[in-house]
Amino acid sequence: MNINVYTESTPNPATMKFIVNKLLINGSVDYPTKESAEKSTFAKELFKFSFVNGVFFASNFVTVTKTEGTDWDDIEPIIKEFVKGAVESELKVQEEEQADVNFEGTDAEVKIQQILHDYVRPAVEQDGGAIAYKSFTEGVVTVELRGSCSGCPSSTITLKAGIENLLKRMVPEVQEVVSEAM
Repeated sequence: MNINVYTESTPNPATMKFIVNKLLINGSVDYPTKESAEKSTFAKELFKFSFVNGVFFASNFVTVTKTEGTDWDDIEPIIKEFVKGAVESELKVQEEEQADVNFEGTDAEVKIQQILHDYVRPAVEQDGGAIAYKSFTEGVVTVELRGSCSGCPSSTITLKAGIENLLKRMVPEVQEVVSEAM
């Protein structure tokens, strides 16, 4: 199979999506630091570049966060070529495969997790990020934003105007959605 890689900007100016014509992973996995990438040959190799500050994988793309002061025009072709070679040589995104999605908790918690998985996750992944459910306590849903969503200037708007409004409409017990810092 001939591997093609193309790029897309994300709402976060520090991140860029590198999209390939092959499934990389079922689900998503975030490596926000070099140390967190121990179980990913692919991510470990990306972190060897001094300008890589974070790596996030989902379905058919890898989102790379660059270091401050680095210009995308300088590094985009380098990362693009690396991603192509890594996919062709089948570098592992993670050592063990993720288990099937399993929602737990009260009826409201399960419904919140299902909505986040079915409606919010695909939209957030389109922007090169991910969202993870953390908790639901006293009407407050706590989520964790990863990939390009972590530190993105527009993530607060997405969180409040998009995700919070959706969950309030679909789960009456929800009063607020907040993001937990990584």
